[in-house]
Amino acid sequence: MDCLQKWPEPVVPVQALSESGAAVIPERYVKPASERPSLNSTADKIIVGIPTIDLGGLAEGTAECRATMRAISDACRDWGFFQVVNHGVSHELMERIQEVWRGFFYLPMEAKTAYANTPLTYEGYGSRVGVEKGAILDWGDYYFLQYLPQSAKNYDKWPSMPISIRDTTEEYGREMVKLCGILMKVMSLSLGLDAEFLHKAFGGDDVGACLRANYYPKCPQPDLTLGLSPHSDPGVMTVLLADDQVKGLQVRKGGEWITVQPLPHAFIVNVGDQIQVLSNATYKSVEHRVVVNAAEERLSLAFFYNPKHDLLLGPARELVTPDRPPLYPCMTYSEYRLQIRKNGPRGKTLVEPLKAL
Repeated sequence: MDCLQKWPEPVVPVQALSESGAAVIPERYVKPASERPSLNSTADKIIVGIPTIDLGGLAEGTAECRATMRAISDACRDWGFFQVVNHGVSHELMERIQEVWRGFFYLPMEAKTAYANTPLTYEGYGSRVGVEKGAILDWGDYYFLQYLPQSAKNYDKWPSMPISIRDTTEEYGREMVKLCGILMKVMSLSLGLDAEFLHKAFGGDDVGACLRANYYPKCPQPDLTLGLSPHSDPGVMTVLLADDQVKGLQVRKGGEWITVQPLPHAFIVNVGDQIQVLSNATYKSVEHRVVVNAAEERLSLAFFYNPKHDLLLGPARELVTPDRPPLYPCMTYSEYRLQIRKNGPRGKTLVEPLKAL
């Protein structure tokens, strides 16, 4: 853990690089040619949208409820990603949370760097993830904070400006926990399990949750870099509130990168690695990345729903059969997440090699 005490090199906020007016990005943000976004290729255009699911069907008749649950199950099996509308979160709150976090990134640099983070917890303002010295970095800044469990919440790590940011984030977090709870029940039932199975399996009332506000500044050479390198999310699930005016999220599907077009007032939901492990790969986490552009900045808010950190996790016994033995060993979420904290985002290199153990 000693390597997680501090960053290996001085951290330079990407926003400062963007606002410097330089026409060329520093070499350490230039990705290898094979990893760069080919902005003019058909693979990087919207070929087919990820599934869109109307959650209002869950509150209607039996047929509508079952159809909605089936749509979620199919999306988890076939895509690992889907958008939800009629989700119960007020549009006003969605707009307000985006406004306050955009306001944070517009603060003077010294106000933001006062909350500079370390690799040990990541809580606070940052611009990199892994601690590998000399690593090629991503073109983006972020603010990461812990929301659950309550015992881990530290308001001193939350920004105090803009003036309403803490209250708004608290309110938004409550709504995200409710939404994740609904989706967990649907996924449990769709896997043939008890409605509360996933909730209990991941820690019950001691589950974890955190928010990452992502800020991707304008980039003078967007074809050479990425806002966030390809990765799958290590936790249970992620609920993303994306900018519906500026596209950036791309999902890997069939060897191609599909650009997601966020719908107004929708959330983008994706399966995390721990769902893949517990479901014995019935549901799969999917690699995704973020591209940037020269004309516009982009803000997104990712709410991560995670297991209790010290809980031993593995494939559910109910989903293991002689024809489908357990594909993954048991380990705690803390052990699993440590690899990302050391190495940064690297495709699905965390979960896939576990099958061989």
